[in-house]
Amino acid sequence: MSGGANAVLKEPRVADTRTLTPAADQTAKQVPVVVKKAVVFFIGGAADKESYYSQGPNNNVLDAKRALDLQLNPYGESYFSAHLDYKQAKGDAEIEEHFLRAVPSKAMPIYIVGHSLGAWNGAHLSRILTEKGYRVAMLVTLDPVGEGVLVWLFSNIYRDAPEPKAAFWINVAAHPKLPNASDTVAEFGERWYVMKGPDISAFVDINHADAGLMFVSPLYGGRSALEYVQDSIMEYLK
Repeated sequence: MSGGANAVLKEPRVADTRTLTPAADQTAKQVPVVVKKAVVFFIGGAADKESYYSQGPNNNVLDAKRALDLQLNPYGESYFSAHLDYKQAKGDAEIEEHFLRAVPSKAMPIYIVGHSLGAWNGAHLSRILTEKGYRVAMLVTLDPVGEGVLVWLFSNIYRDAPEPKAAFWINVAAHPKLPNASDTVAEFGERWYVMKGPDISAFVDINHADAGLMFVSPLYGGRSALEYVQDSIMEYLK
């Protein structure tokens, strides 16, 4: 199941109950069996989900969400995804409303896919959620931007460089042979060139705006970020 920014998961439903009666205790006991769920947050950058100084919304990261939804929607209520704005990943009230309310159990694996400023704030979010006791199974940062002082002054992003916390981190940096206007904007905001930390870090010949292409493009070893996320979720849900 996929949803928008305000979509909220229901409490984990009980799929079944099993009666356990130990040999030494003839009293029947009902043990609830909770259905597994995986939650994926797609966090867009400037002018993605919302307009940014009269630009957009362009829904750049929505193509990445649609690609994963296509693969995992058959899992029904066991899969939930949401498209969010980078500003919603900053501030206690925003995080509570748009993220924590969608994850009723800390045992649920959380996947964060962020693009541009959404990758910058999403990387910060991975640490915040982990330190709150949530299970961040995977972080995917697609051409993260946020190093510049000016973009910090005029955008609601964290000032310091992220120190992500996730079980697995994939960073994809755009390095196009033919830059376009979106790459100029990314350079103005100052791309975050990650030097250490990711489990997988790759450069791709793709323009900054094309978050969906970055998500589905083969990385080192031939697998895409989409496949890593998809395989992890399918392994968990089986």
